[in-house]
Amino acid sequence: MKSSVRVQLSVMMFLNFFIWGAWFVTMGTYLGTDLKASGTEIGIAYGTQSWGAIIAPFIIGLIADRFFAAQKILGVLHLLGAVLMWYISSAPSFGQFFPALLVYMILYMPSIALVNSISFKQMANPEKEFPSIRVLGTIGWIVAGMIIGWLAWEKTGSLELTFKMTAIASVVLGILSFTLPNTPPPKAGQKVSIGDVLGVDALGMLKNRSYLVFFIASIAICIPLAFYYSFANPFLNELGVESAASKQSWGQVSEIVFMLIMPVLFLRWGVKRMLLVGMSAWILRYILFAYGDNGAQYWMLFVGILLHGICYDFFFVTGQIYTEKFAGEKFKSAAQGLITLATYGVGMLIGYSISGVVADANLTGENMHNWLNIWLVPAAIAGAVLLIFALMFREKKPA
Repeated sequence: MKSSVRVQLSVMMFLNFFIWGAWFVTMGTYLGTDLKASGTEIGIAYGTQSWGAIIAPFIIGLIADRFFAAQKILGVLHLLGAVLMWYISSAPSFGQFFPALLVYMILYMPSIALVNSISFKQMANPEKEFPSIRVLGTIGWIVAGMIIGWLAWEKTGSLELTFKMTAIASVVLGILSFTLPNTPPPKAGQKVSIGDVLGVDALGMLKNRSYLVFFIASIAICIPLAFYYSFANPFLNELGVESAASKQSWGQVSEIVFMLIMPVLFLRWGVKRMLLVGMSAWILRYILFAYGDNGAQYWMLFVGILLHGICYDFFFVTGQIYTEKFAGEKFKSAAQGLITLATYGVGMLIGYSISGVVADANLTGENMHNWLNIWLVPAAIAGAVLLIFALMFREKKPA
């Protein structure tokens, strides 16, 4: 790959995830403080990610793969997204904020697949070349959180500026997208059915007991994941943690570290143990959050954040690899589409809905919550998933 192309792809990946991280982490705090949204409304707002994940395959599978070059679609989506983000930054109520956010996420979520497609098209050896490009996306997310902390937007009540920062970054990426290497539609002239888009061909994998248990566990474990995305930032800010978004960026740093050591652990532990460790990390994280504070027990909060690398990499990345190997060449793409739809779509949509209800049920005063009770709920859910998963595989292994 030419160095100039590598730079283009790296900037693309950095900006695409900078855009997401710039507002997603702190949205719960913004909604609760500036728009006086309820916990249920915060959960519904985060649920737009799931609706975006459910609808995104139709945009990619039925439109992008057949009619238009990927880089052009990416540019159009981000330019439209910039307009929506600028509007969202000044939306006076949740009733006006939510519809615009829903449309925005339907436009944004396809970009994740698009930046991957654009990158893979330029690579002769994706296994070796892609990780060094993809890591720029995680760094982009980290930088977004660091900027918010550095500018003290959480502390000064200026979180609406995160949406304007997103809009500006979206304009930049939207324009740059049209200069990216050409990535023509891979299925031009071919017929693509709804079944192809939804990964129906991969449903036969669920006939295997091992994969079925993993599939169900993947949906269930997304419920506690949704609690973290929705309420970790409001939780830390309510406790008075300085630059909470910046502190949370250490979770992505942890993600990079554990991604690097995963190949070694795979050889020693195998898929089953990796999945079990990932589930166990979710339980530990929420127990630490439940009993941590901004005083003597602050270390518990920070360790809980650092566990993100294990929570995410050991379960979700391991699951993607497991799915890749289990599906084989014939159903590889359909299988990845199916597991993504199940987790980020169905699983997290359920999780976001439950998290909001739990938060409202534990509201003790104006913008104050009983966080002990809130965090013990996802800890219990993760514990139940872990127990069922372990019992189902006490005699048989998933891989």
